[in-house]
Amino acid sequence: MRNRWWAVLGAACVAFLLLPSAPALAAPTFKVPFPCGQAWSGQTRTNHSPANAVDFNRTNDDGDPVVASAAGTVDVVTNLGNTSYGRYVRINHGGGYTTYYAHLSAFNVSVGQSVGYGSVIGYVGTSGGSTGPHLHYEQRLNGSAVQVRFNGVLGLYWGTKTYTSDNACSGGGTGSGTVNTAGTPLTVRSGPGTSYAAVGTVADGAGVTIGCQTTGTSVTGTYGTSTIWDRIGSGRFISDAYVYTGHDGFIPGVPRC
Repeated sequence: MRNRWWAVLGAACVAFLLLPSAPALAAPTFKVPFPCGQAWSGQTRTNHSPANAVDFNRTNDDGDPVVASAAGTVDVVTNLGNTSYGRYVRINHGGGYTTYYAHLSAFNVSVGQSVGYGSVIGYVGTSGGSTGPHLHYEQRLNGSAVQVRFNGVLGLYWGTKTYTSDNACSGGGTGSGTVNTAGTPLTVRSGPGTSYAAVGTVADGAGVTIGCQTTGTSVTGTYGTSTIWDRIGSGRFISDAYVYTGHDGFIPGVPRC
């Protein structure tokens, strides 16, 4: 009986060892963490901490909106002051995957909030141990930083690459409008107000893509008086009082600058 018992036990152990392990959950389809259509320079370097993180930059990016790179739940919104990540947000995507968004100037989410593609979670800044405005971005699996992938494609390691976002392109993220000035070219400003430098013009009747909107100088134009300014490019703003968008006020789904 004793030998038979050990034989049965041994067979059970072998059967247990041969059982297939549960399949690992697939990674989310991560997107570039900026509104649809925007192009950003992403840098990786071996002396980065952690090395697999990406630093994103573009001209005049201070205050630009940062969006969730995949759906999930915000589980960290904190400010480390003048050290480390400074103001940062962490999103839990399930299956052990999280993303980090660091050196923010301000938050736009709270802990426990559900977010989707294109949800604005904060704004580019230079908080913490940063020497200039940029977004420090990480993808992590079970707490360890992994090399980033966008749409399943591995990012560039090591060096600098331009990434164009298709984040929430099918569900908003940008707006559009038509300039209406009754014939006069509309002045483009470097910031959201008439006191900012003129950096060009947009012709009457021209279509524009609006990457984000903000408040600024009150202007009276074709569509009444408005404090809304539309960002139509890097460092390029026009008064919404002269733009037909189909909406009275801010455009739903378009982030705030």
